[in-house]
Amino acid sequence: MSKSYNTIRYEVEDDGVLLLTLNRPDNLNAFTVEMCEELIDAYGRASQDDAVRVIVVTGEGRAFCAGMDLSVGGNVFGLDESMTPTMEDLHERSDDPAILKGVRDTGGRVTMAMYDCLKPIVGAVNGAAVGIGSTMLLPMDFRFASEKARFGFVFGRLGITLEACSSFFLPRIVGLEQALEWAYKADIFDAAEAHEKGLVRGVFPAETLVDEAKAFARSLVQDRSPVSIALIRQMLNRNSAQPDPWQAHLTESLSVFYTSQADGREGVRAFNEKRPAQFTGKASQMPSFFPWYDKQ
Repeated sequence: MSKSYNTIRYEVEDDGVLLLTLNRPDNLNAFTVEMCEELIDAYGRASQDDAVRVIVVTGEGRAFCAGMDLSVGGNVFGLDESMTPTMEDLHERSDDPAILKGVRDTGGRVTMAMYDCLKPIVGAVNGAAVGIGSTMLLPMDFRFASEKARFGFVFGRLGITLEACSSFFLPRIVGLEQALEWAYKADIFDAAEAHEKGLVRGVFPAETLVDEAKAFARSLVQDRSPVSIALIRQMLNRNSAQPDPWQAHLTESLSVFYTSQADGREGVRAFNEKRPAQFTGKASQMPSFFPWYDKQ
């Protein structure tokens, strides 16, 4: 796959790590509509790219992402102010180009691409991660930070609201009370506070951050079935938000049914023969019941 981007870099390493780098260093990797579209493309591409086993996301230069680029003309969020959308419009016409491009939150569209992704996502926050720079971290499976990292859910200072589905993810990660405090105060806070409150998993020196994140990322997928990993990611993300365990039972039943006849057969054989499994399944070729959540 040889596709180039203007605002990000997509680099697949030999061990299956995709290093996805926000690449507008002269603008502190500030988020734009173009970056939105490129990130959506990259996460969808990674799902179908069997050379990719796991994704590590970082920023080029001294920032991770300094938030939305507020220097562009017109509506800086790329929204169509000639429209007067209703909730019914969003429910009934969410994929209509006028709604998709003119009304739907750009950060939220990236979040949904991350949520749908079939590969684990690990954040390596190398510097300032403010606004969308903080909220785009939340759909990631794990987050690591440099000692130089700074965070901030600063929307209240701009007179707007939480975005990028952060009102869903943030309370699940740090609890409702902490989410409310950070959103109300809209202050910038450091990596130590982010670690203490559970937003990031660990804090490392800037020079070792990406290597630490890559090593952790590799440990998630080494000698594992890509199909199993993809199903586990989607099952945990989606079933944990269900009101009762019934949907989990249904999806787990079909998942075990199909994987037990594919990579699961090799896994059992390898266990009995006391050797590493040689899985052949591909995330680009998921079982027939997948995606179950689009068929309900």
